[in-house]
Amino acid sequence: MTDSGAVIGPSTGMLTRERIVATAGFNRWLVPPAALAIHLCIGMAYGLSVFWLPLSRALGVAKPVACPDLTLLGALTTTSCDWRVTDVTIVFTLGIVVLGLSAAIWGGWLERAGPRKAGVVAALCWSGGMLFSALGIYAHQLWMIWLGSGIIGGIGLGLGYISPVSTLIKWFPDRRGMATGMAIMGFGGGAMIGAPLANLLMNHFRSESSVGVWQTFAVMGLIYLVFMLGGAFGYRVPPAGWQPAGWTPPTSSGARMVAHGHVHLNDAHKTLQFWLIWAVLCLNVSAGIGVIAMASPMLQEIFGGALIGHADIGFTALDDGQKKAVAGIAAGFTGLISLFNIGGRFFWASLSDRIGRKTTYFMFFALGIALYGLAPSFAHMGSIALFVASFCVILSMYGGGFSTVPAYLADIFGTQFVGAIHGRLLTAWSTAGVLGPLVVTYIRETQIAAGVPRQNVYDNTMYILAGFLVLGLICNALVRALPASRFMKDSEVAALQARSRAGAVETGSFGIGAGAFDLTSALAWAAVGIPIAWGVWITLSNALVLFR
Repeated sequence: MTDSGAVIGPSTGMLTRERIVATAGFNRWLVPPAALAIHLCIGMAYGLSVFWLPLSRALGVAKPVACPDLTLLGALTTTSCDWRVTDVTIVFTLGIVVLGLSAAIWGGWLERAGPRKAGVVAALCWSGGMLFSALGIYAHQLWMIWLGSGIIGGIGLGLGYISPVSTLIKWFPDRRGMATGMAIMGFGGGAMIGAPLANLLMNHFRSESSVGVWQTFAVMGLIYLVFMLGGAFGYRVPPAGWQPAGWTPPTSSGARMVAHGHVHLNDAHKTLQFWLIWAVLCLNVSAGIGVIAMASPMLQEIFGGALIGHADIGFTALDDGQKKAVAGIAAGFTGLISLFNIGGRFFWASLSDRIGRKTTYFMFFALGIALYGLAPSFAHMGSIALFVASFCVILSMYGGGFSTVPAYLADIFGTQFVGAIHGRLLTAWSTAGVLGPLVVTYIRETQIAAGVPRQNVYDNTMYILAGFLVLGLICNALVRALPASRFMKDSEVAALQARSRAGAVETGSFGIGAGAFDLTSALAWAAVGIPIAWGVWITLSNALVLFR
């Protein structure tokens, strides 16, 4: 490939941005299921925890082959000792950190190369990383799992996550929040599908000599490769100047700040608005991800025997059988808040199309502050229902923060570089992925060491997370529309868009995007809808244990 983006050879020509510009008759509703196909696959990053315990007995199968003197460096290359859970969980941390870094580094390339090429690279990295990890598990080499699913897979996560953002916002200028909400909902739903699928596969492949993990990685890697390539080849971009028939661009007023120009990628991070929105996302995510990291032990320790009808028995006084029953109920709680995390991504992003992004984030922070502040009171009252309901709403807003922020960026900075700007903003996620769990676990351990009863160890945590949201509320309130001097000139935008023009065209629909539902779109939606429905059914079935 040359610097100008020209592709040498016919094999890669079909991946270039110029080859995927939509023509008359194309239905824009084919793009969201293509994005979902990719996000549902990479969303399995949130479900990798199903592998940790089996991997900790990969050699021993029935029980771990423990080596008390094993160091982390030794764990990377040992072939005679089983890994500890802490050794393998580093894969998730690596993946999330590399996600943010790769999205920031290659976001600009994605805007030039187009979503199809980025989607293909994401598929090869994410699926290839899983296949390389499968080989590492088979050879019992931890460094190969770190490299495969942590680093190579993390690059796939970053590119796959941002690949549809700019495209969907341009296809749905009338419903920016809804469109990105649909795609990013898939990332939240990936574990809902992938985790039970992984359990089914591990049970199928398990034997006296194998825990079935390497086979599961290999099969899922191949499945994901097919789905992600299908999604990547389903991407199309609208021609420059396209807009939905009959649509009138909204005016900027009050909280509904909608830019009618475009800020260059190289200038976006030089604005106060970028860093305010960065802080808004980081603080919202830090509060939510800290709860996700500790959801199961938090419910068990706060309510203890009350979860199984023995309100007079604290968590530490439960016997093994009771702790197992309580853990099962806590797993249902984890599944339920995951479902609200997913649903919130679509609900809140769609609502933001009506009330504006700034108002939506105000609701996130104001409601979140109230719920975090009330959570300790609900716990002291012994009201499981109010406590669970509070965190279901909180986690819906955690997911909504992810899905609303791309539209927020498009409103402030325009759409020309929104995918790349979003990629750079995702470093806030990488930061929050370390900050949130660190704060929650540190406070918990400090409280336990100080002799605080288990049912009270999370009180201060809730108040501190509410404090995070107070800071987020202030940052969001300070966001203002950019002055005209920050936007590119019309001639500069025209030069950037020249490659996606089929000749000089005026703004209009060009007969593109008019369809809503036909056989092709029905099949595309069924391909992603059926797995989602299966995942929802499994999750709800497991969550019902909370109400028995």
